[in-house]
Amino acid sequence: MAVKKIDADLLKRMFLSGAKNLELNKEWINELNVFPVPDGDTGTNMTMTIMSAAREVQGLESLTMETLAKAISSGSLRGARGNSGVILSQLLRGFTKEIKKVEEINGGVMAAAFQRAVETAYKAVMKPKEGTILTVAKGMAEKAAQLAEQTDDLEEMLRLIIEEGDLVLSKTPEMLPVLKEAGVVDSGGQGLMQALKGAYNCLIGKEVEMSFEEGAAPASSDSRQVPDTAEADIKFGYCTEFIINIEKHYDSGEEQKLKDYLESIGDSIVLVSDDDIVKIHVHTNDPGLAIQKALTYGSLSRIKIDNMREEHQEKLIKDAQRLAEEQKQAEQKQTEAPRKPYGFISVSIGEGMDAIFRDLGVDYLIAGGQTMNPSTEDMLNAISQVNAETIFILPNNKNIILAAQQAKTLTEDKEIIVVPTKTVPQGIAAVISFAPDRSPEENAEAMAEELEHVKTGQITYAVRNTFVDGKEIHEGDIMGIDDHTIAAVGSSIERTALDLMDTMVDDDSELITIYYGSDINEDEAQALYEKAQEKYSGCDMELHNGGQPIYYYIISVE
Repeated sequence: MAVKKIDADLLKRMFLSGAKNLELNKEWINELNVFPVPDGDTGTNMTMTIMSAAREVQGLESLTMETLAKAISSGSLRGARGNSGVILSQLLRGFTKEIKKVEEINGGVMAAAFQRAVETAYKAVMKPKEGTILTVAKGMAEKAAQLAEQTDDLEEMLRLIIEEGDLVLSKTPEMLPVLKEAGVVDSGGQGLMQALKGAYNCLIGKEVEMSFEEGAAPASSDSRQVPDTAEADIKFGYCTEFIINIEKHYDSGEEQKLKDYLESIGDSIVLVSDDDIVKIHVHTNDPGLAIQKALTYGSLSRIKIDNMREEHQEKLIKDAQRLAEEQKQAEQKQTEAPRKPYGFISVSIGEGMDAIFRDLGVDYLIAGGQTMNPSTEDMLNAISQVNAETIFILPNNKNIILAAQQAKTLTEDKEIIVVPTKTVPQGIAAVISFAPDRSPEENAEAMAEELEHVKTGQITYAVRNTFVDGKEIHEGDIMGIDDHTIAAVGSSIERTALDLMDTMVDDDSELITIYYGSDINEDEAQALYEKAQEKYSGCDMELHNGGQPIYYYIISVE
């Protein structure tokens, strides 16, 4: 039987089915990444992005096409992680901009929504590359426009759109040689196809198990590891969470009043305002007080109250209380001090790296990097903590730059400058080159120029067999990765590190800095340092304990 229209209820179920199908296939999608590094990869990033939106959708009490569109757009934008996640969020943002104006989707609306999704995503990427998720999305949008003039059956239309997407995806290796050499299709494009196939399965009546786990807490500064300690006395016994659907006057002044009230009845406060929706998290002994206060602003949804004492979560609560107290102290410090002209936010990847950034004057550190790409909301939370007119953000990873830029577009009360640092050494060099007597624009230009003089190498291990740039790589091999490719492969960490340095050091090199990771002891690092010092006697050498996970060494050559 032909499907001529999709209403809000059906679209909600289709979206959740698509999110679940992406989640079920995330590890397979991760395996499609060209470099066999042990990182949070494409499938993980896309899944965390869409699951952020899925939780917003599940919490809707008043379901209309407009409220559904807002939940999908807002949830995915703030939850976006990694380049693939940001692009997915932009596709969803464009799609929902088109559908929010209607009560039901027909073929014409479907085609227009696909087209707007592609236009929005392409605009968000400074240098769009073909052979990626963007190409797959564009191919499907073009097919949708063609089909809208031929059929009004949405089941047939979506089936043929997906067939076209699979066809374009199969051609991505011909567009990107690195995909062809590795024998894989584009992982982001495959992630998009899995989400669409899940939605289509729902449309044709295939049952999908729709269970969703609560998302992990956002990455935050100093949140890596907390040692086991004695059990804490729980001061406030009820973990209370809900969303306020704003229906009355609510501005920055009201937001502060609400936050002050919550602090008077509890702690571990998290308050995030997004247009006409406010997310609340508070630990309190009387959840009713928080709920009654919230009701003065509008209706509530997604109410969740947990008795923390009964659940024996003393350790987790102690951690949350510690972090909340640190956050509260930081907020008080920022509030009490006059707003300064400049501030810095940096993504960091280890205790040693954290200490270096702090010594250089960075105001706020976001734990993340390769092992877990911070989300746009992590960036927004960091921005709210830095009391400065102009804030420089150092992503220090090419897969985090888009999320930082997305946070910039969502910030109105501060000037945000995203310095496109792709590695931690680039971030360190950028901060060092900052001069307070220059204008923000002059500093941004100087920092960008400084990045061109920094080469970065990383030593890690392979998680699967593959073939990249003429090198056959086996699971467990030690890899030396430079700014462009896998430059050295071996079985010894030290030998591979020296081989990598051979490819990085040239006649213009003046300084070599070695940061050793959490899996390398000081004696091993010192041995590598001394061999490199003897080999490259014409260069100054530095050795630091970076404390980074996953990467045995990070090497900077300037």
